[in-house]
Amino acid sequence: MSRSERWGDLNVRLISAAVMIVIGLVEVWLGGAPFMVAIWVLGGAMVWELSRMLGGRAWAPGMGVIAGGALALAWLVPIWLALPGLIAVACFGAWQIAARRILFGTFAAATLLACHATVLLRIDAGMAWLLWVVCVVVATDVAGYMAGRSLGGPKFWPAISPKKTWSGTIAGWVAGAIVGLIFGLILGIGGSLVVLSVILSVAGQAGDIWESWIKRRVGVKDSSNLIPGHGGVLDRFDAMLGAMLLAGLMWLFGLLPGIV
Repeated sequence: MSRSERWGDLNVRLISAAVMIVIGLVEVWLGGAPFMVAIWVLGGAMVWELSRMLGGRAWAPGMGVIAGGALALAWLVPIWLALPGLIAVACFGAWQIAARRILFGTFAAATLLACHATVLLRIDAGMAWLLWVVCVVVATDVAGYMAGRSLGGPKFWPAISPKKTWSGTIAGWVAGAIVGLIFGLILGIGGSLVVLSVILSVAGQAGDIWESWIKRRVGVKDSSNLIPGHGGVLDRFDAMLGAMLLAGLMWLFGLLPGIV
């Protein structure tokens, strides 16, 4: 692969990423209703894309609206009702498509639960913890992209994600650990976040690989074309879904140090 082929999409990716980062930081800073609405819209968009990919094109817009509405409703009820309610919505969506129902149901449930966890982290745990997750995922993604394109080397899992390399994967873990050390010092909890950050980095990579596997199975390159240079919303936030889902479980079971 020539240098121009390796970096040909970098400018578009950087511009789109910059816009998303600015919008995302503003939403995270504002918190409250603006942040929650943004997450509900993103959740609906991701379920819409998933529905289109897995054969429910006619039902996809309706499913996206239902998913966004379910996320909004989940905020108004206790968590012991919200979580099974979101899973029920994913199962309802799976019932609406002709094939790949289990695949749709599991990924849609993971998407909705991850979005709800994102809201809980920002509102209940605090902005710093949400920023920790976001920074781990972004650092993992950027380090993996740069190392993979620069160093190349053996592929991590070519049958599912042919562009990912071991060099990029390991660079992502190192970047996640560094972010964990920085946030541990900022939050006054020392190096206890380093290991959790590496695990979070792996979870983010797992989300990315899972979505890549779905796309290869259905024969599409991108989940949609909503974001220039990045494809669809799922293409950009697949890693965030995996990390947020795990971070939400950590928070739910009291495994995040310093949160009481």
